[in-house]
Amino acid sequence: MIFSRLTSVILPVLAVLTLAAQAAGADQIRAKPTRPGSTIVGAYKGAIIVDAATGNVLFEDNADLVSPPASMTKLMTFAVLTDKLNAGSITLQTPVRITPADAAIGGTQVYLDPRETFPVEELIYAMMIQSANDAAHALAGAAAGSTEAFVDLMNAKAREIGMLHTTFRSPHGLPPDDRKLADSDLTTPRDFALLCRYLLLKTDVLKYTSVRERPFGSPPRAKPIDMVNHDHLLGKVAGVDGLKTGYTRGAGYCLSATAQRNGRRIIVVTMNGETTIARDRKVIELLERGFALLPPGGPAFAATIPPARPVTPSPISLAPTQPTEKATAGAAPASPRGDIPIRIIVPGAK
Repeated sequence: MIFSRLTSVILPVLAVLTLAAQAAGADQIRAKPTRPGSTIVGAYKGAIIVDAATGNVLFEDNADLVSPPASMTKLMTFAVLTDKLNAGSITLQTPVRITPADAAIGGTQVYLDPRETFPVEELIYAMMIQSANDAAHALAGAAAGSTEAFVDLMNAKAREIGMLHTTFRSPHGLPPDDRKLADSDLTTPRDFALLCRYLLLKTDVLKYTSVRERPFGSPPRAKPIDMVNHDHLLGKVAGVDGLKTGYTRGAGYCLSATAQRNGRRIIVVTMNGETTIARDRKVIELLERGFALLPPGGPAFAATIPPARPVTPSPISLAPTQPTEKATAGAAPASPRGDIPIRIIVPGAK
């Protein structure tokens, strides 16, 4: 009887103490400070904002984190292809015969077939809009004779640009067969901002990255694939016209973004985000912050070398540039737009 009464008294007390301890633990977790500049949970592990005109860093948070860039790798593929095009070793109309190795590449693709042949530019659109791994593989082989030779050119280009903490191992960004992080393409947000700025200054990359929708494959295909750009910010955030998204399980959700407003252009790179939504909303926030941080009276952005190749007509839908108020000195960053439709993407290399 006495034991029963003691139990009836002790058990409720223990329950109260347990709940109090859990509540205290929860308060400690909530009170744990977040990394400066990263109020959106899971948005990134490394980020940087750069003034495209001057190269000055406007904001950085763990910008030297080494991590796989996933399909952002295709921006370097484009850089090397541009060198080949400018040198005249290939043209936008050069026919590329698809090989069995091209068709066997997994992840996001346009389902190339060894019986098909496409011009270089058609495959560039597929690589930059659809993030097609098979198109990137086919272009690398056509431009350099083999993917291995092309990757050597990618790494040489990285050294030329000043990407000192970057190593490329593929033209597409897919993880290696052994899935080891050390064997992946590796870079940092700071290095990738250098690449983005180089592309904006010296190539016509925006011709391809600003395209929101475009069909692929007709001709020769009877039914083309409708390609939709993986960059959800195109046409949704003022001035955004590139550059490239990326995702693999090891890399997380990555995004190299750029926007131009009132003649000023900034670059935002985030890497290793946990979700598409967190990544995209944080990049929106960083874009607004970047424009607010630009010093008044700074130089307008202008490409130092105009596109060396004629623009060829193409049935494309470009991201419109939306009007925006001129940034004033000391202005607070605008709040991220909450009406942006962000799609949930089924995990797969992008």
